[in-house]
Amino acid sequence: MFVASDGTRPAIRLGKVSRRSAESVLFHVEELATAKFTGRAVEPDTARWVAERSDKMAAKLARVGLIPPRERKAAATLGEHLANYFACRTDVKPNTLVHWRHAERSLLAYFGADRPLTSITAGQARDWERWLKTDKARVHRYAEREANEGLAPNTIRKRVGDAKQFFQDAVSRELLAKNPFAGLKGTVGSNRDRDHFISRADAEAVVDACPDAQWRLLFALSRYGGLRCPSEHLALTWDDVNWAEGRMLIRSAKTEHHEGKGTRLVPIFPELRPHLEAAWDAAEPGTVHVIKRYRGANANLRTQLERIIAKAGLKPWPKLFQNLRASRATELASAHPAHVAAAWLGHSTLVANKHYWQVTDADFSAALATGNDATEKAAQKTAQHAHAETRRDSHGTSPAHEKAPVVLESATLGETLQDGGMGVTGLEPVTSTV
Repeated sequence: MFVASDGTRPAIRLGKVSRRSAESVLFHVEELATAKFTGRAVEPDTARWVAERSDKMAAKLARVGLIPPRERKAAATLGEHLANYFACRTDVKPNTLVHWRHAERSLLAYFGADRPLTSITAGQARDWERWLKTDKARVHRYAEREANEGLAPNTIRKRVGDAKQFFQDAVSRELLAKNPFAGLKGTVGSNRDRDHFISRADAEAVVDACPDAQWRLLFALSRYGGLRCPSEHLALTWDDVNWAEGRMLIRSAKTEHHEGKGTRLVPIFPELRPHLEAAWDAAEPGTVHVIKRYRGANANLRTQLERIIAKAGLKPWPKLFQNLRASRATELASAHPAHVAAAWLGHSTLVANKHYWQVTDADFSAALATGNDATEKAAQKTAQHAHAETRRDSHGTSPAHEKAPVVLESATLGETLQDGGMGVTGLEPVTSTV
C-alpha cells in the first residue's frame, strides 16, 4: 500500500514474494507516486525498472494511476521479421543473401508467413529440422540425391544455423524471450561421403566437351588452378595475370574479412597456361575480366556443367565445383609441402585436411609399387646371407669369401683360435676365453 496524491491508500497485490523483493517494489512505487505528486521526472533507475516490468505488472501500476497504460503491440509475424531483418542487413554480400533466402523459403513453407514469432516453440523448431530431411523440403532435384530424399546433412545444418541467427535477432530486439532454435546443431561439418577425385583423364574429357574457350578456361581454373567458383573466377582480371613471373593474383571474397587473406598468389600451372593463353588471344583490346561471359546473376553454371559432363560421357559427381578444387588440392599436397599447397589454394592445412585432401587410386598404386621394391630388396638380402641354424653355425657365403675351416673344440695350446684367444693364467683356474 502507498499514499496516492489524492490522499487515498491504494494497494498493489504482488502475490507470494520475499520481503526484500516487496521492499524493492515499494521503493519504486513511492518514487513514482512522489514524481507524479510533485510533477518532476521519474528517477532514471525507477524509469528503467518500469520499462523492464512485464505487461502484467505494468497493468497493475497503471490501474492505480502510477504510469499510463502500456500500449499493446501486435505480435510480430515470421514473414514481417524476416523481411525487416533482410532490409537491415545491407552489410552482407549478395551470395550470403542468396543462402539466407533459401533458409527463409524453408521457414515460410513450413510455418507460414503469418505465424507469430512467439508461437514457435523449441519442439516445433526441431520438427522443422526433421522436415528438412524429407523430399517436401527440396525444390531442386539434383542428380546425386534420390527423389524421396531430403536436403543434404550440411545443407540442413546451414539452414538451421541461419534460422538460429534470424531468431536471435528477434531476441535482441525483444520480440522474443528466448530463441527456439538455440538447441539445434547449426555448424556445418565435413561430409567426406560425397568426396570424388576427378582424374586427369576425366578432366580432359570434360575440357574437350566444353562449348567454347571461356568454358574451357572456367573449368581449367577450377580443376588445375583450384579457384573457388564462381567468386574467384569472376574477380580475376588480366592485370592480375603476371605472364613474366608465371603467377596470378587471386582475389577471394570468402576470406577477405580475415586480415591479409583477401588475396593470394597462385602459379600459372602448366596444365592451366594453354587455356589462359587461348583466352588472352581471343580477348578484345580493353577487356578487363578474364571470364567475360557467364557473369550475370542468372548464369546457372552448375546446370551447364552437368550437361557438359554428360556430353563427355561421364556421370556428374557430387559437389561439382568443390570436388574440382579438392582434386587439385590433393594433387598439390602430394607434390609440394603441405603449407605451400594450402597457401596456393587459400586455406589452412587444417581446413585442407578436413574438407579437401583425399586418398586416390594413385596413392594405392604407389604404395603397392613401394611394397614390391621392398620385397625385391629383402629377397636379394636373404639370398646373399643364408640363415644359420644355430648361433655357432656360420652363414653361407660365396666361394670368394670362404675362409679356411677352423676347429674350435680340438685346438691345442699353441694353436691360434679364430674365434678367440686362450684364457689368462693366474690365481683362478684357466678359462677357455676371456
